[in-house]
Amino acid sequence: MLLKIFLGFTLIISASYSYAEQSPITEKLIGYMEFASYSDGTITQAQVKSLGMDNLFIIDARSKARFEAEHIQGAINIEWRQTLHHLDEIPTDKTVVLYCDSGLLSSKAHFALKLVGYENVRVLLGGYADWK
Repeated sequence: MLLKIFLGFTLIISASYSYAEQSPITEKLIGYMEFASYSDGTITQAQVKSLGMDNLFIIDARSKARFEAEHIQGAINIEWRQTLHHLDEIPTDKTVVLYCDSGLLSSKAHFALKLVGYENVRVLLGGYADWK
């Protein structure tokens, strides 16, 4: 019986591994990770200010409560987990700047947008904590 369980588990793992190798999302991830520079996707406060707020689409990726308490003027609130549900609101013809408190959560949203084809998307270095 133990041998059957072990063999079944081994079969599941090898099937999962084969799927991961052939998955289109895996191929896209590999392509991104092999060619992304170490600073890919970041933008500094100085760069934001030099580009001008009119040329940017700024997303506060924090919770609604955090956004309502304070945020960067002109930003819209799309909580990081909801980013892909709001693609129709996110332009492709402007630089999209995402931020959260530190950059961690907005980086996840950034990565998701890159995977679905957004090219001009950036994460604010230091997040809102440094912006203040």
